[in-house]
Amino acid sequence: MTDKPEDKQPSETTTPQPEAPEKSLKDEIADEMAADLDDQVTTADVDVAQLQKERDDFEDKYLRAAAEISNMNNRFKKERAQLLQYDGQKLATAVLPVLDNLERALSSATDDADPLKKGVEMVYSHLEKALQENHVEAVPAEGQFDPTMHQAVQTVPADDDHPKDTIVQVLQPGYKMKDRVLRPAMVVVAN
Repeated sequence: MTDKPEDKQPSETTTPQPEAPEKSLKDEIADEMAADLDDQVTTADVDVAQLQKERDDFEDKYLRAAAEISNMNNRFKKERAQLLQYDGQKLATAVLPVLDNLERALSSATDDADPLKKGVEMVYSHLEKALQENHVEAVPAEGQFDPTMHQAVQTVPADDDHPKDTIVQVLQPGYKMKDRVLRPAMVVVAN
């Protein structure tokens, strides 16, 4: 007895096997290009060592350029930080003669009860406080002569009270901002 197709029961039907997925057009093109490239490399008269040397040279140039850019950025940041550190130096230097003139006005005033003298004292103290808040301070002008902070405008013979290379008198005070001298102190030095 042979079974007819219509006599088969549904449980006996075979399920179709999944087919292998078809390659997409993109994959086919990529495979074709890879094969063409392999053919060209094998058939072409190409000096692989020369190409590798050129590649290494380009890589070296790229790395050097990247390092140079990094160095430039670091230098720029350092210069900018230094500029910000001494921000206000020009203004402080311009204000120093005003401070000197206020000192002269105070030293020439004779009447302590004079309201003008009190006003000048107030202006002087406010200006001095503003300079201190902005890291501007007087250069120490006692003791040993330091050519980086003092300017010798006159020399006098050394004696028992003033040994050689010591400051005898301060003619004009000097000022510095942080570690930078804005104006050296004008001094008389024992020689």
